Amino acid sequence: MEVRASNVRKEFDRFPALHDVSLDIRSGELIALLGPSGSGKTTLLRLIAGLEMPTAGRIFFGDTDASEKSVQERNIGFVFQHYALFRHMTILENVSFGLKVRPRSTRPPAAEIRRRAMELLDLVQLSGLEKRYPNQLSGGQRQRVALARALAIEPAVLLLDEPFGALDAQVRRELRKWLREIHDRTGHTTVFVTHDQEEALELSDRLCVMSQGRIEQVGSPDEVYDHPSSPFVFGFIGESSTLPVSVENGEVWSAGRALGLPAQGFSGDKAHLYFRPHDVDLVDAEASLAGVVTASRRVGGTRRVELAIGGEGHKVEIDLPFDHPAGEKTRLAFRPRRWKLFPAD
Repeated sequence: MEVRASNVRKEFDRFPALHDVSLDIRSGELIALLGPSGSGKTTLLRLIAGLEMPTAGRIFFGDTDASEKSVQERNIGFVFQHYALFRHMTILENVSFGLKVRPRSTRPPAAEIRRRAMELLDLVQLSGLEKRYPNQLSGGQRQRVALARALAIEPAVLLLDEPFGALDAQVRRELRKWLREIHDRTGHTTVFVTHDQEEALELSDRLCVMSQGRIEQVGSPDEVYDHPSSPFVFGFIGESSTLPVSVENGEVWSAGRALGLPAQGFSGDKAHLYFRPHDVDLVDAEASLAGVVTASRRVGGTRRVELAIGGEGHKVEIDLPFDHPAGEKTRLAFRPRRWKLFPAD
């Protein structure tokens, strides 16, 4: 099922939570709505679900205008952060619930409901636990039940709102891999809200990066990570460092020295240089960035050092091999392998 938000605006007490947002969601894809708190990602998800109605604009399911339709009419499967399971029901009863409460005309026979629920419990790797209650399961198991319950109604669209937010890091990593496998097997159109960049990059076919009620960029994880379209996206997706620079004669300059970085096609003379800490080479050349180490910490198998650049208090971070001998007040010269220039404000 294709889903399309067309020029959607949403206001709460005259405060705009979404500004003229348009997004095409492809049938069968897993798309992540990614952004910080207050970016509008959950509001957009709730508009797709029918839990909120747009102040302006339309929501389409395929060619059908669903803007005024209820959640039930849209046939949405919803998974929340805090499970929302019925504590007084067994796991089997929770998974079966959406089918049991259908109108009699569309309700499957009891035997068919049980068969489908048991199949889903097998799919989410909870076979044998159908007689237990939610309080007898771990957090990760409860979230699997919540997903099985959402899938039981054979939804047109599956919506997940920070589904792993209440779980610890190790369980989150395991469930991310598992959710991707489930998606590939079932093929549901899935919209996934998260503020976790790693989660979005690992799980999604495409990312929709949002900020302050607007869409900043939509693309594959590789496109968004490697070719961010704005300073916000570069700073929000992955680690980054930034430095004010100038552009002269098609080259990038800082503190009165050329950096050996071309800037053909860049209009303007003031800019910000963005690069990632791991994406640099140490060099012994005049045309380079140079700074003095002011702090150092371990990040996995590398050492991340903070460098003071020039005399104006600018600081950046770069990654070094863990056994690199640089200590505090060591002077290092480096050059970004990949970088991007954005106009200064």
